[in-house]
This record gives sequence, structure tokens and C-alpha cells, in this order.
Amino acid sequence: MRKITSLILLTLMSTVEAFSNVSLPSIFSDNMVLQRNDEVKIWGWAKPGEVVRISTTWAADTLQTKVGNNGTWEILLSTPDVREPQEITISGYNTVVLKNVLLGEVWLVSGQSNMEWTAAAGIDNAEEAIAGAENDQIRFFTVLNRTASCPQQDLDGEWRASTPETMKHFSAVAYFFGKKLNEELGVPVGLINSSWGGTPAEVWMPAEIIEKNEELSRAAKMLPEVEYGPRDPGMLYNAMISPLTPFKLAGILWYQGESNTENADHYEQIFSALINSWRQKWNYEFPFYYAQIAPYDYGDNFSGVKVRDAQRRVLKMPKTGMVMTSDIGDLDDIHPRNKKGVGLRFANLALHEIYEKETAAYFPLFERVEKKGSKLQIYFSHADELELNSQDKKSQFEVAGTDGRFEPVKMKLKNNFIELDVKNIQDPKAVRYSWGNTSVSNIFNDAGLPASSFTEEIK
Repeated sequence: MRKITSLILLTLMSTVEAFSNVSLPSIFSDNMVLQRNDEVKIWGWAKPGEVVRISTTWAADTLQTKVGNNGTWEILLSTPDVREPQEITISGYNTVVLKNVLLGEVWLVSGQSNMEWTAAAGIDNAEEAIAGAENDQIRFFTVLNRTASCPQQDLDGEWRASTPETMKHFSAVAYFFGKKLNEELGVPVGLINSSWGGTPAEVWMPAEIIEKNEELSRAAKMLPEVEYGPRDPGMLYNAMISPLTPFKLAGILWYQGESNTENADHYEQIFSALINSWRQKWNYEFPFYYAQIAPYDYGDNFSGVKVRDAQRRVLKMPKTGMVMTSDIGDLDDIHPRNKKGVGLRFANLALHEIYEKETAAYFPLFERVEKKGSKLQIYFSHADELELNSQDKKSQFEVAGTDGRFEPVKMKLKNNFIELDVKNIQDPKAVRYSWGNTSVSNIFNDAGLPASSFTEEIK
């Protein structure tokens, strides 16, 4: 009789184990943040035909769906604007309970080493920043570095609250961004960091985007092999971005470009293609904000400034924004230590454009050039109270005539525009500003932000 009873118990246990397979991607876990005031998708795996039910502590209704024959399921949840920790219960043949869930603003940050850079690696005022990082309303999710030759369904990582210990190993730029948002909005902030130092943009977008475009394919072949990161298109997109594409975000922060100086002439097309591809995969036009790379000696004259100018030109895409770093960079270090300045500029941009706060968000951006006899007038947007750096008032403008040779020209500040003296230039055809890898902009507006380097034709 005991043997029969034991056999029945073993059979029951194995049956339970066989059916206890409702499971979730790692992005869904205790301590996570979901986008508030939205419809967010929860998805996972279970046995075909199984009924999966979801209930939450913020809503009375229980939602359910039937698992498809491929073993996957998904349910849309409406998320309110509440501050207290919540729970989500997902049940089928087994039950999964997600605890200490917050509803707030969720941002994905990505790029190469300047986005990946942590306080532990060395930033300005690191000890003070680390000591003040205790904040349960800020949550981190670090995607572990992985590559894949095809798009993956899941990735490695976990959600953690901000503490001195977790903050010092997280993206410093992202932390300062999230801290500012939390202070100004009074809502939880979730930060997903998927970045890898030394990587070009090509590895962060779907490979087929590059394979189907002749210019992008040619540009990708210009990238040299290196020991510290992948170069094959799509390898990081497949492993570190694709699994996140169903996850609802408020927007993207991007800090990358230094590793594309080898094909800088194509970076505008490369970067535009990346932004479009991500929006297509997420299936909505989220805000995409990025940092212009800082001046640095790349061993040639113009590869770095060409990337900076390409980033400036990408601003014509809708819902994009750029933050300046030329005045807070380090000519001797490709990894400037002022990460707080970059994070706060990202935050000011988001606070102004998305959350309708009054912030100093915009830098002087080239708008047009007009010929006035022997003068050229350069107009900028966001040009209130233009002024020159008191320590560097030398003109950084150059003008080229019909021979295509750029020559330095004198400049004057006049009523929020720049006047250039071109009497010695025959038939001016092009103008450029701060045009060099190590050139640091010396024109600022009333927000204390520097103008971007640029080169433009004179029409």
C-alpha cells in the first residue's frame, strides 16, 4: 500500500512539474518599473492551450488569455499614475507574483563606453554622488553584455533599487538623468542600461537594415576589427535590444559615435537608420535623445568633428534631441569625467519637451546664413543673448570661396547673430564653425550652452 501511495504521489508531483511552466522574460521581475499612464504589454511562455490570468493590486479586474500553439502569450495592462509599490500576479498551472513593482517613467539608455561609464570607473565628485544614491524610487536594470547571430527572446539582467552599492556600478549618465527626473516629477524612474564600450552603431541595429542598403553595407566594411567588442552588424541588437522591443518606454538616451570615426562620412545615414529601425521594431515614435561626442584628438583632422556634424544633422528627424558636451569634455581623455553634466542636460531636455517643465534645454543651433555685401550673417535658433567665452574670443569661423579652400575670417556679435567679414573671399560658397577634432566651441547662449560645430553651403 505504501509503495502504491508513493507511486501516486510521485506521479502527481511530476504532473504538477510538467504543467508548472508559466514563465516570464527577465525584464519582468520584483523591483521593476512599468511605464505609468499607458498600456503596457506583459508577455511570456506557457503550455499551448493553457489559460494565463493576470491580476494587479491597482485594478479590480482579472485579465486572461489563452496560450497559443507556439507556447507564447501576451496581455495588455493599463497602468495608472500611482506612487506606492504594487504587485502583479500571473497564474496558469503555476503562479508567479511580481513584488515591489513601481509605476513611473521608464527610459532605455544605450551606446558605447561613455554611456556605460560608472562612478566606480571614475567620475567627478564620485564619493559624494555614491554616498547620496540611496533612493528606492529609482530602479536600475543592467543588460549583461551578450552577442547573438539572430534576434533573441530574452536577455540577462535584473532590476535593483538605487543604493550606493548599485549606483556605483551603473551608468553614471543614466543615474544623474534619472535622479533629476525623480526630483522634478516626483515619480519613480526605471532605467534600463544596454550599452557596450567601443562599439559602432552598426552592431546596435538589425543586420538586414545594413544588408539591404548599399551605402550602409559599404560603410560597415570600413570598420576595423578590434579585440574589445563585436563589429558584425546586428550582433548586439539581436542579444541586447531585440528582447526589449515589446517593453513600453518613455524614450531613449544614446551616447555613441566615437567608434564610428572610421566611417564618419556615412554616420548621418547610419545613425538615422538606427533610430528608424528601433522605432519600427517598437512600433511607435518614441523620443530619441543623444549626446554629441566631445572634442578629442582622433589622430587626424576631421573624423571626430564629422561625426559631431552628422549628429547635428540628424536633428531634422522628428522627436530627436541632442545635448552638447564640447564645454564639459576633456581633450586628453575620450572618457570625460563630468558625467553629471551630461545626465542633467539629458534630463533638462526631457523635462522641457516631454514633461512641459521650464528648463534650460536648448543650445544655439545653426539656422541659416545670409549674404550682405562683403558680410555674412549667421543666424542660430535658441540664440538669446549670444556671448563669447571670456577666455577664448578668437573667431572659429572659416569661409571657402570658389576654390574650395577654407580661410579664417573675422567675426562680430550683433543682436543675437554673428557677422563675418568676407571681403577677402571671392564668391563665398561654404562656411564652417569650430571645425576640428579638438575644436571647442566658444559661442554660448543665455542657457549657458555652447553652439555646435557645423559646416554648411552658402546659397
